[in-house]
Amino acid sequence: MSQFKSSAFRVDGTEKFDINKAPTSFKDIYDDKEEYASMLADFVQEMDQLQSKMYAHNRYGLLIIFQAMDAAGKDGTIKHVLAGVNPVGVKIHSFKRPSETELSHDFLWRTNQVLPNRGTITIFNRSYYEEVLVVKVDPEILTTSQRLPTELTEDVDKLFDQRYSDIKNLEKYLYRNGIRVIKFFLNVSKKEQADRLIERIEDPNKNWKFEEQDVKVRDQWDEYMKAYQDAINETATKKSPWFVVPADDKKNMRLIVGSIIIEELKKMDMSYPEVSPARAEELQRFIQIIRNQTEA
Repeated sequence: MSQFKSSAFRVDGTEKFDINKAPTSFKDIYDDKEEYASMLADFVQEMDQLQSKMYAHNRYGLLIIFQAMDAAGKDGTIKHVLAGVNPVGVKIHSFKRPSETELSHDFLWRTNQVLPNRGTITIFNRSYYEEVLVVKVDPEILTTSQRLPTELTEDVDKLFDQRYSDIKNLEKYLYRNGIRVIKFFLNVSKKEQADRLIERIEDPNKNWKFEEQDVKVRDQWDEYMKAYQDAINETATKKSPWFVVPADDKKNMRLIVGSIIIEELKKMDMSYPEVSPARAEELQRFIQIIRNQTEA
């Protein structure tokens, strides 16, 4: 079993991030499938306990963002890592192509509607970062779908610099209000992605997952990698870091993600609410009342 430190994957703005140097694979953290299953189960149990404490404490919230190329494993990671966490305290939002209503608002509007409540974890499967990823690779979206005024799109570089600034300010604002933000980029290699896309075609049970758009995006792989690198460099901060996780092995990826989430949850100063001595004495009296009700 390989040991790792989350700092190996953390990007917090202290150094420039070079996507070409970011590994897509990592030495196995687990020795076999049984150990993987055991480790994942332990992570899920501990995460559930920490989330329960967060819910009771009711002062912090947590926003977890997953960004990745298609077939990198976002859905599976969310499913396996958070499968055992009490659904009362977890909400998941998957952001697909914007609707007409969403396009009629500012670029942060649709995600701002579903930011986490205090005491809860909210997961974004894709997020407002699409606005500096997909839109940056295909900037005509700004004038066609998003219908921005001409004077705002004359200098596209300036527009994206402003969007990076808006995103950083949003995440700073959330932190100042007790909402922590963790951002994951699941870093899959082009070859591994190809294998997974072909599997979706060859396996009839996975045909529904395949979209022709995935093939078009592969033609723009280098542009997307540059967009991810720019987005990470422009928005990584110590309080709202990115974690660039190798994604060629899904099991390793899930264990790394689970470990990082637990580590970040433990940094929050949380505790279960304490009752006063008078209330504690009152609660003890209820024990006998409940027992009497049972015997009646």
